Amino acid sequence: MVFLEIHDISFRYESVEVLENISFSIGEGEFVGILGPNGSGKTTLLKTISGLLKPYTGVVLLNGTVIHQMASKDVAKQVAVVPQDSMAAFNFTALDIVLMGRNPHLSRFQWENPRDLSIAKKALELTGVWHLADRLIAEVSGGESQRIVIARALAQEPKVLLLDEPTLHLDIDSQIGIMDLLKNLCKKDRLIVMAVLHDFNLAARYCDKFILLHEKKIVSLGRAEEVLNKENMANVFGVVAIVKRHPMTDTLYVIPLSTSPMRERTDGEFKVHVVCGGGSGVSLMVKLVKRGWNVTAGVLNVLDTDHEVAQMLDIQIASEAPFSPITKETYEENRKLIQHADVVIVTDFPVGYGNLKNLEAAMMALEKGIPTIVVNSVPIRERDFTNGEAEKYFQKLVSSGATIVETSDEVLHIIEGLVSQRLPVNDP
Repeated sequence: MVFLEIHDISFRYESVEVLENISFSIGEGEFVGILGPNGSGKTTLLKTISGLLKPYTGVVLLNGTVIHQMASKDVAKQVAVVPQDSMAAFNFTALDIVLMGRNPHLSRFQWENPRDLSIAKKALELTGVWHLADRLIAEVSGGESQRIVIARALAQEPKVLLLDEPTLHLDIDSQIGIMDLLKNLCKKDRLIVMAVLHDFNLAARYCDKFILLHEKKIVSLGRAEEVLNKENMANVFGVVAIVKRHPMTDTLYVIPLSTSPMRERTDGEFKVHVVCGGGSGVSLMVKLVKRGWNVTAGVLNVLDTDHEVAQMLDIQIASEAPFSPITKETYEENRKLIQHADVVIVTDFPVGYGNLKNLEAAMMALEKGIPTIVVNSVPIRERDFTNGEAEKYFQKLVSSGATIVETSDEVLHIIEGLVSQRLPVNDP
């Protein structure tokens, strides 16, 4: 049984404190992701755990032994590190590089024996790059190089594997391959794996636990749903984000929407009503709210992506039950929101019999003289699932004076023109 404990460690570079009162514990077979903004101390934490840096206060214990009181060779037999910049300074072969991982197990001037070669071969096979054993490191791809460096770490036969951004600069196929490998090492070999990661979605898919660092301290520690939430995204990373659970992978995923806080709105500001659905209004609603306009939306089904975003942006919504057709009550609620709007936007949402009344409500806006903008970047025929009924409403909107556009930028430009017409003109 392997157990890693970090007790109240702090670290400083001269007079600058980088880590403060860090405490947590990890058991064998756990995959822990370390998250945090740049400069939050993630790399320093890894270096301190590995024994490379000595904490100013506190201790790191591996199975009850203080790591910083152990000989460096003894530490290297149990703890392996894969740093960010792990390219070899000289052009060794892949096998030569992996054999370097056997150094902690060799005495001075001792050469590798058949057992060392066997361990190196196994590490290369485990990482899927044994066929590159005789290739020079400069001749392999970035993903292959990273696998070779991980193989070198595995050749140390460690109990703890520490990795600093192991997927940095790799294509998506290589990222998934390396994360699959690390997860298998946790499951099959019961390694403790700690990795600094920047991709929230990749981390959520593979990690068992998360440590979120911010301003030198741990601000959140636990499973994905405890750490990867919209409050932490806003408070730590300064982004407005959607956090949902993926129906296929059953893992959380994060969609950053904005890096700026939304402006507070007042009752006297320009009112924009958005008729949308199926995710068609996400980007537009964010842009509208960021400009400070008073935005409403409807009718949106609960659990629809547009509904989730509207809730997050504190937008007033005419809501309907999940996967349900628009009822008379919510239709009237939507009409009331439209009546108070200065402009109505109809996005290019998929139209079925269940939400056809949204187009009917948009017609009412034109009848009352409310400017109406219709986004048609996806032609209505391609998103009409009502046997032509939606297309008829669309043509009525066009013939009744709706403005047809293809992009959200065009929408914003038109609204800005409408807003400027309302601005008071000072007498000369």
